[in-house]
Amino acid sequence: MSRVEQILGEVVEGRRLTVEEAVELYRKADLLLLGKAAALVRERMHPGRVVTFVIDRNINYTNVCYCGCSFCAFYRQREDPDAYVLSVEEVLAKVEELVEQGGTQVLLQGGLHPDLGLNYLEELFRAIKSRYPVHLHALSPPEVIHLARKEKLPVRAVLERLRAAGLDSLPGGGAEILVNRVRRLISPRKITWQEWVAVMITAFSLGLFASATMMFGTVETVEERIEHLDRLRHVQDYTSGFTAFIPWAYQPYNTALGGKPSSTVEYLRLLALSRLFLDNIPNIQCSWVTQGTKVGQVALAFGANDFGGTMMEENVVRAAGAAYRTNLEELIRIIKDAGFTPAQRTTDYRVIRLF
Repeated sequence: MSRVEQILGEVVEGRRLTVEEAVELYRKADLLLLGKAAALVRERMHPGRVVTFVIDRNINYTNVCYCGCSFCAFYRQREDPDAYVLSVEEVLAKVEELVEQGGTQVLLQGGLHPDLGLNYLEELFRAIKSRYPVHLHALSPPEVIHLARKEKLPVRAVLERLRAAGLDSLPGGGAEILVNRVRRLISPRKITWQEWVAVMITAFSLGLFASATMMFGTVETVEERIEHLDRLRHVQDYTSGFTAFIPWAYQPYNTALGGKPSSTVEYLRLLALSRLFLDNIPNIQCSWVTQGTKVGQVALAFGANDFGGTMMEENVVRAAGAAYRTNLEELIRIIKDAGFTPAQRTTDYRVIRLF
């Protein structure tokens, strides 16, 4: 038995991977062997062949952002002709469409608009929650830090006010790679990895929960990808606040950074390793929005147990060249064709109905 096979066998049985072993597996393990091990871990953590998804809509309340990250094709300056800020009425109309289609989750994120403060978001949150029975999964850590700086308030105070206005959980956006060397190169005006983590820990202390993400394929090394996973695992050990991890590949088109898209093999390798390494984050979500539904299907055999959302609306990765779309009927068929039972879930992973 090779060393790689020995490590994989022990991890399948429940032993925790070290950082050094994870790097070794990433570089040396056969892709199908890695995928098989991840599928076995998935089955141990989620017995039965059920794949969950949420009916949601991703509403970007503004595309104005002062960060100007080189990997982003979505942001605009205030003076650009296609810059926008959605009114409360415009957001409510979008939420109503979601609810009419049986949706339960509103994913609300925007750029770091220099003029938008807490009042706008508090009014927006209260308007949504007073009218619709939806889960508000909103504002990534960079947005929370932006609000704290603008209002000259501690992060905790900002989160307390947002929670009082209706915030239920935080999306893991703005993580990119949780290594400051990478962040200085691709998003020098955005928050540090320490600030990203601090927002999440504070949110968890207030009873909120969050998803965690990774955008890979820019300038980071394999070691830095594993460092990112290790930082998430360390936070989770002490908080148990992350419900899911979603790795997604950088989309290079229409961006200042440019480059080439990551291969499907690279995506599946990272996904499988994520399932093996993150033994304390219960759910691994495939990113069909960036990879396409066919690769999403394959990801279910590489450790993923969740198909994400139906995404009635998605603007950020679409601006960078990813134009994949699906609907509820197709998503159910895709999961069934892969040999699994589809299940609609809530944001906190309670199953609403099986198909």
